[in-house]
Amino acid sequence: MTMTYSGTTALITGASSGLGAEFASRLAARGSNLVLVARRADRLEELARKLRAEHGVAVTVLPMDLGRAGVGKELLEEMATRGITVDTLINNAGFGTRAPLVEEDPEVIASEIALNVAALVDITRAFMPGMLSSGKGALVNVASTAAFQPIPGMAVYGATKAFVLSFTEAVAHEAKSSGLRVLALCPGATRTEFFDVLGSESAAVGRMQTSAQVVETALKALGRPGTPASVVSGWANRIAAGVAQRLPRALVVGIAARAVQE
Repeated sequence: MTMTYSGTTALITGASSGLGAEFASRLAARGSNLVLVARRADRLEELARKLRAEHGVAVTVLPMDLGRAGVGKELLEEMATRGITVDTLINNAGFGTRAPLVEEDPEVIASEIALNVAALVDITRAFMPGMLSSGKGALVNVASTAAFQPIPGMAVYGATKAFVLSFTEAVAHEAKSSGLRVLALCPGATRTEFFDVLGSESAAVGRMQTSAQVVETALKALGRPGTPASVVSGWANRIAAGVAQRLPRALVVGIAARAVQE
């Protein structure tokens, strides 16, 4: 079946910039109504006004901090109160940290795990029954090429993205007999605010892609007759991910450590 966008609703987390904002623009252009979720209300409102004017779609703005327990239920109840049925879920919210583990702030890495892992699972679990019933949308969880090998110096971030990839591929198998498309999107270095939060671009391995290139990869995968459980954005990234899965583990870890050094 062809992926349907017009008349459906997509909920996008981390929608105020980068991949989230790009997903919002691309889905709105295809006729999808939107629910935009992020912390920065001003950025969300600005994007919502632009998309309403350009595409005539309904855009709901929800300024929220997603890194807390029970956020999935909270979002689901908010949608029910507003009479909104979510057909597509884009779990994009997340951030990274960069330092040896013993130098990391425990509170910051707890927040990283809460947002990158716990919130993603909680929101997916909350909305998936309805999306399975609808059978005409998609679940896209944003992982990373960091998922394919341990990364000394970014140990927590890499592990959270490995979780996202493993989790999403398992859920894709569970949903394979339904009409719901489930995809783990694995971008490499992408020109977004990620590296501003990280504090350095030295961890960017390979040529940076744009948000438009990464989202195009996801949309093409969703448009295939058999949507893959995961996709790596960029041919060089696909080669690197494949090599990382075939080389001895100790060698891969050493290469990853050198790649993200200052």
